[in-house]
Amino acid sequence: MSAVAEALRGAVFARPLGPRLVETLLVVLAIGLAFSITLSETTLLVLAVAVIAGAVTTPRRRPALAAPLLAFAGWSLVAAALSAEPGDSLRATKTLLPLATLWVVGATLPSALAARRFATWVFIAVSVAALFAIVQVASCPAAGGHVASAQIPVVGGYFKKCGRAHAFFSIYMTLAGVLTVVLMLTLPRLRAFSRLVLAAAAWVAGVVALGLTLVRGAWLGFAAGTAVTLLLARRRAVAVALLIVLPVVALGIPAVHKRLRTIGDAADDTTRDRLAMLAGGLRMIREHPLAGVGPGQVKRLYPVYAPPEALRHHTSHLHNTPLQIAVERGMVGLALWLWIFVAFFVRAVRVLLRISDAAAADRALVVGSLAAVAAFLVGGLFEYNFGDTEVLLVTLAVMALPFVVERDMTERTT
Repeated sequence: MSAVAEALRGAVFARPLGPRLVETLLVVLAIGLAFSITLSETTLLVLAVAVIAGAVTTPRRRPALAAPLLAFAGWSLVAAALSAEPGDSLRATKTLLPLATLWVVGATLPSALAARRFATWVFIAVSVAALFAIVQVASCPAAGGHVASAQIPVVGGYFKKCGRAHAFFSIYMTLAGVLTVVLMLTLPRLRAFSRLVLAAAAWVAGVVALGLTLVRGAWLGFAAGTAVTLLLARRRAVAVALLIVLPVVALGIPAVHKRLRTIGDAADDTTRDRLAMLAGGLRMIREHPLAGVGPGQVKRLYPVYAPPEALRHHTSHLHNTPLQIAVERGMVGLALWLWIFVAFFVRAVRVLLRISDAAAADRALVVGSLAAVAAFLVGGLFEYNFGDTEVLLVTLAVMALPFVVERDMTERTT
């Protein structure tokens, strides 16, 4: 252990953290991922310091996806330094810090069993948030109405703009992104729960809450994740469940049914504005192809590049993750960002192929992770979810799980 780690451990941790304490912190992290970014980020910081100080006893290995993540982060700093406003752009690169979540979660989960437990805790926490979201929309007053408790702190935020489900997040798009990732992670694992009926009911509640967000991009991400699950999962019961649940949600909630019919409608205002952002973004890429305009600079430049048909001439992001990455960091940055996810899928699929038929629980966890990340990427074609910290934290935590399974298999064979 390095001298820095020794000094850090001596200053902060008198001795290694016990398994119970690490497990408790991971439970707190799961709750934070569903309810509070402050709680999740604080817990991640404590775990990160513990890992660096050597206070976590999990066997150390090279961090997963280190090369693409570090290359992307390094190029982001270069793009920021080359921007027209380097100071402002460098400050915007603080959004790179959440990328360490993958390493922190991977380093603090000691086994595949612990990874499955963590996935279950996240599912339970997000299911509770989904129930709050359903109640939120069901109890939301009609336009112009008023909730008596709306002035109470926290409760007031809960009922603010409650026509679209957002639970305790600031906006419905964040809830939709978190729900999509967690629902896809959990779908292949449903039959593994000892209380199957309760788990299935919680999962369906999550689907209903996702519908009530009215976020069409997240729905398409959910569909993509479902396709990955059906391709990789060996249990056809998953397909039967989806064929029953999804039509009921789509047809049984009028607002969802109405919103579904607008997908692909060129006359829809949201669609028109997204197409305008695409046109403006492509103009910025053509003029800054290598390093882009710099992180955080879209808000400053979009008014100049927005086409006349744009409904909004001011925005901080372009509602499309690959487009936003290319605009801010150039084509080099986009290639490095793609490298992160290509490397994830290649390595996670290799892990999946190594899992024996007897380890069905591990297989379901890895399939769920692959489906969740696929859903995140497809959803990102319609929303800048890579820049939504709450959604990114959940996704990176989910991405760590196949590598915990891989480490566990390697240790058992050595």
